[in-house]
Formats: sequence, structure tokens, C-alpha cells
Amino acid sequence: MAGHFVHARNPVGRYPRENGDSHVEIRSVGEWFDTDEDTPATIRDAFVLLWQALRHHWPDAVLMGSPSQTGRDLWTRTIPTRGQYADGFPVLSQELRGLLHATAGQGRNELIIPPRVPEQLPQLVEYDRTFAYAKHTWKSPVGTPRRITAATFAAWSDKEQIRAPYGCGHWQVRVTVPDTWNHVGLLPAPAPGDRAWHYPATPGATFTTWAGGPEIHTALTNPIQPWKIEILDGILWDDGKPLDDWAKKLKETWTNLSAQARFQGNPQQARAAHLASRAVRSILLYGIGSFAQRPCMVTGTTPRTLERDVPADAEIIGLDNELITWQKPTGFALDPNAHPEWAAAIWSGARAALLTQRHRDDDTYAGALHTPPGTVVAFRTDALYLTQPQNSPYHHQPGDYLLKGHLTGPLPAPTTEEELLTLRDAGRAALTATGQEA
Repeated sequence: MAGHFVHARNPVGRYPRENGDSHVEIRSVGEWFDTDEDTPATIRDAFVLLWQALRHHWPDAVLMGSPSQTGRDLWTRTIPTRGQYADGFPVLSQELRGLLHATAGQGRNELIIPPRVPEQLPQLVEYDRTFAYAKHTWKSPVGTPRRITAATFAAWSDKEQIRAPYGCGHWQVRVTVPDTWNHVGLLPAPAPGDRAWHYPATPGATFTTWAGGPEIHTALTNPIQPWKIEILDGILWDDGKPLDDWAKKLKETWTNLSAQARFQGNPQQARAAHLASRAVRSILLYGIGSFAQRPCMVTGTTPRTLERDVPADAEIIGLDNELITWQKPTGFALDPNAHPEWAAAIWSGARAALLTQRHRDDDTYAGALHTPPGTVVAFRTDALYLTQPQNSPYHHQPGDYLLKGHLTGPLPAPTTEEELLTLRDAGRAALTATGQEA
């Protein structure tokens, strides 16, 4: 635990004692939830409520240093003690883990600019999927995966080919956008420059990429027009429920704390319950992220006079008159709970749900593909920005689209992320002023 962790929003300071037996760690509460001039007493009450709520499901639950550590610790308490995976779930080889890290992105972040949207927006409406990742934890890949080559896939029956995207798989595909397509892109593709991914939507365009089963299924069955998908390679797992028990308990904890926040008569306790519910969201969100287990990085310094000693595979991240600061990858840690396939499956499901999501109880759909062409302004992880309202049902359930901001126009269409965030903040303030926020 030696050394600080430098982070723009949530740095961690670690101060070892002189004898080296222990250390003091100072962390930001922003890892757990956003504060808005909340007092220390309210924040303390939030952590007390969180701890009490978690102990309804985990009698020996403890709050650890971060939400990700807490999430992983709680998950280990749900590993089955009997059955096929009583000794743990198989960890992928370094090669497969490296493939997933290179080809399975996280949230969709895309700004759509003129001429694909009007120069002047009639309005900007923000919807955010509540506790989104919790919606996609009911099924996850387990066991040792099978490689599915193009020849193997071609040899399958029509029924097997149709069923494949419903399973837990990660597929390399050649994609062709329909010639008459006039809406947003459906599948991520590697992008040049600073962005890791973009979403091709040009009619007739062809590209090769990797994508999860939910996104492949959406491209093939979307409500507008099916895309042409050619399977080139793939990895297919058995379907399992390694996260289901963990996620159900967190969802129930979140539901109870959210209800307290809405119906609590004491404003301070209501606020504390709201913050505690946000902390549960962070436990699940960052807990899922921790399963991804990115390759480890090591940071070092070399005197300027010994510049040739900087490792050949290192990246220079700092430079002054005396020292060169660098970092380089050291491979994957030998972690028995490293499961990037789980994170990748959830992220794929969440990206697909931004495009189309069925609300069974209301027999209706929500998402970008259920809006007219030219009305989608941006995607930001779990949020969707539109030029007109989408009246989808909201029942305070994971995955529901919550109206977060509404700014009336005409407005100049944002062309940078900074401009979008400025309009987002103005839209949230405007909605709060009207008293319409949920």
C-alpha cells in the first residue's frame, strides 16, 4: 500500500508510520457519492445507514476503503459453497484477458454534431438510466469458453446461428450498414486518434470489430432495419449466474434506501438515505469494474543524466530538470477473482439498452432507436441526450430512463464535450427550478 495514488478527482494519500507497521490512508468521499454542500454529520449518517442496510443481507459486512473493494468483498461472500464452482470460477488465460481488454469497451460516449443534428436544437432533454448496470447482472459467462471460428459458425444450423447472440459470447464481426440507414450507429469500432471507439453510421459503410452478444442481437433485430453481420471469429461461454445473488442483494439495499430518501420526513435523514443509495450504486458499479482487472502498471523515475536507462517499453509521463517519470505495463496480476468477461457482458448489455429497451410491464420501448432520426444529440455512458422528450415509463427500477434535465431552445448544437456539459448543467438546473425532477 506504499505510495500515493494520483487521480484528478479522487486522489488517495497514504502515509506510513516510521516503524512501517501501519499507515494512514486518506480518501475522497467522492468515490462513494457526489456531495452538494452536505455537512460531515450528514455524510456520517449516510455511511451508518449504508452499513446498516448492507448488514440486512451480509451480517458480517464491513465498509472497506473504497466502493470497489467493498463490492468485491461482498461478492466473495456469495460464492457458492457447493456445486461446480465451489472452488471458484475459472480465470481466463492472459491471452483471452488481453483480448477482452483490447476489444471490449465500457460506456458509450459519443457526441453527434451537425449536419447529423440541426445547427439549432429546439430543446435538449437528458435521460439517465437509473442504476443501469444492475439491470444486466442476471446472466453472465462462466466456465472455460469455446472458440467459434467462422467455419464452425457457418456449419451450425439456422436455429443455432440465431440463438448464438442470445448466449454469453464475444464476437469478431464484419459489419455492413444498410444503404438506407439514417439513424445512429449500433456497433462500436476502433477509432483513430484519442478516442478508443466510434460508432459508424454512414450508409453502406463496412467495418470489422468485436462486440458482445447483446449488441450483435440489437444490430440484427433492431426496430428500424436489420444490419448485415458476418461472424469471423468468437468466444462463447456457458450461461451462468455468478453475480445474480450479489446484485439482487445490492438492488434490494438500493431500493430500500431510495424509498427512505423519498418518504423520510426528516430532511437530513432523507438526504443521508439518498447519499447511501448512491453509495450502493458505486459499490455495484465499481465492483463490476474491478472484475475487469486492467493490466498492472508500474511507475518509476530515472535521473535526466541516465536517460538511456528508461525502460524501452515505458511511456514518459513527466519531465523536469532532474528526473524523468515513466510508467510501463507489467502484465496481469494473478487474481483468482479476475473476470473481465463479466464486466464486458454487462457493459455490452448496457450499451445495447441505450439503443432499445423493452418495458414489459408497460408493453413499451425506450432508447435512441425509438426516436426520430436526427434527434439524438449524445450518449454519455448511461445517459441519452435528445432534442425532444421521450415519454418512457419511470417506476424507480434499475434501468428505467429518468428525466434529469430539460433545456428549452433554440440552442446552438454542442460541438465539444465541454459545450455539451455546459448545456447539461443548465438543463438540470432548469428542470430543478420547475420542480419536475424525480
